[in-house]
Amino acid sequence: MATSEEKRDKHFPLFAHDNPIRRLFEPPQRLVKSYVTNGQVLADLGCGPGYYTLALAEFVGPEGRVYAVDSDEKAIRALEKKADKRGYHNIETHASSASDLSFIKDGSVDFVLANGLLCSMAPHHHESTVNEIRRILKPRGLAYLSVARGFYSYVGKEEWEKILEAFRVERRGGDGFLAIADRWAVLSTKQR
Repeated sequence: MATSEEKRDKHFPLFAHDNPIRRLFEPPQRLVKSYVTNGQVLADLGCGPGYYTLALAEFVGPEGRVYAVDSDEKAIRALEKKADKRGYHNIETHASSASDLSFIKDGSVDFVLANGLLCSMAPHHHESTVNEIRRILKPRGLAYLSVARGFYSYVGKEEWEKILEAFRVERRGGDGFLAIADRWAVLSTKQR
C-alpha cells in the first residue's frame, strides 16, 4: 500500500468536470452566487477546466479578478481557451499546486473556492494548502471547502475535522451518518 508521501494528486478527465449532465444537476452559479459580488478578488483552487471559474468571473465582472489554479496543465490550457473565447480578461491562470500560492498576496482574496480540491491532492500537501488558504483570505473573506467521501478521497472524517479547526466554521453540511453527499463547509479566518 502506498504511503501518503507516495500518493500523487488525482487528475480526472476534463469531460468529467464540465459536461451538460453536470450542468443540468449542478449549475455552477448555484454554488457561488451567494458568496461573490462585483469587483471582488476570488481564488478557484483546483479549478480544472473552469467549471466554476467562468461563473465566478462573470459575477465579479471586469473590475474583479479570479485566480484559477490547478496542477493539471491541460486543464489550465482548456480554461484559457474558454476564457479567451468568451472574452473574460479578469481570470489569471496558474498551473500550480494549491500548496504554493506565492503569486497571491497575503490577505487579498474575498472568496476561495476549493470544491473537491483536498480530497484529490496528495495528503502531504494538505497542511500547506490549508495554510495558504488562510494566508490569502482577507480578514472578512470566506472559503468554501468540500471533500468527497469514499475510497477515492484522500480526506477522511478525522482529517476533515482537523482541517475545519484551522478556521471559523460559518456553515457546514454532509456530516450525517447516512449522508452520501460530499462534506462541505463555509469558513472564515479565526480572529487573531
